[in-house]
Amino acid sequence: MIRLAVATIALIALIGSLAFAQDATPKVQVFGGFSFVHLDNGRLSAQTLYAALREPNNPFAVASNFNGWNAEGQYNVDRWLGIVADVGGRQGTPIIQSDVSKLSGLPKATAYSLLVGPVLSYRNKSKLTPFIHVLFGFERTSLSASAISGVANPLSSSATNSTDAALALGGGLDYRLYRRFSLRLVQVDEFRTYHNYNKFYDSAFNTSLFYGIGLRQNNIRISTGITARF
Repeated sequence: MIRLAVATIALIALIGSLAFAQDATPKVQVFGGFSFVHLDNGRLSAQTLYAALREPNNPFAVASNFNGWNAEGQYNVDRWLGIVADVGGRQGTPIIQSDVSKLSGLPKATAYSLLVGPVLSYRNKSKLTPFIHVLFGFERTSLSASAISGVANPLSSSATNSTDAALALGGGLDYRLYRRFSLRLVQVDEFRTYHNYNKFYDSAFNTSLFYGIGLRQNNIRISTGITARF
C-alpha cells in the first residue's frame, strides 16, 4: 500500500512537472507583425495648409491613418516581469489632395520608433496571456523632397526630419497556438510623440507660417502578429 501511494505521488508529480514545463515561462520572446497607427496631427488641417501655403481653392487635406509594422524582443526576468525592446515603422502621405483637386508629387513620410520598458504578464494554465507595458524612447519622422503639381502656384517641399521623445502606454493579449508560438490577438497602445510640427513643416516648405500646431501627439497604435517563445 505504501509503495502504491509513493508510486501514485511520484506519477502525479511527474505529470505536474510535465504540465508546468509545457506552460513554463519563456526566457525570451520575439514578436513581429502588422501595425495600424491613427495619427494625431496636432491641429494640422486643410485650413492650416491653406493659410500657410497660400494655395487657393483648398486643394489639400490631411491623412490620419497609416499602415506599418511592429517588432519586439522581450526578456522575462520571472513569471510576471519582463523587459521589452520595441521597434516600429510606418509610411504614407500625410498631406493628401482634397475632394475638389487633382494633385501629384505630394511628399511621402516615413517614421521609425525605438522604445524600451517593463512589461507585466499574467501567466497561468490558460492559453491566454494578457500583458501591460510602459515603453520609453524616441521616434524619427521624415518627409521627402517633392515637386507638387496641380496647384495654382509652383510648390515644392524639401527633405526634412524630426527626432523626438516617444512613449507607449498599453498592453495586449497573446493566445498560445503551440509550445513555441503564440498569436498576438491584439496590442493597443496610446502612442505619444512630441514632434514640433510647426518647425517640421516650416522646414519642409521654406516658410515660417506654420503655427498653432500641437507639440504633443496622442496617437493610437494597434498591432497583431506572431510571437515566438524560447
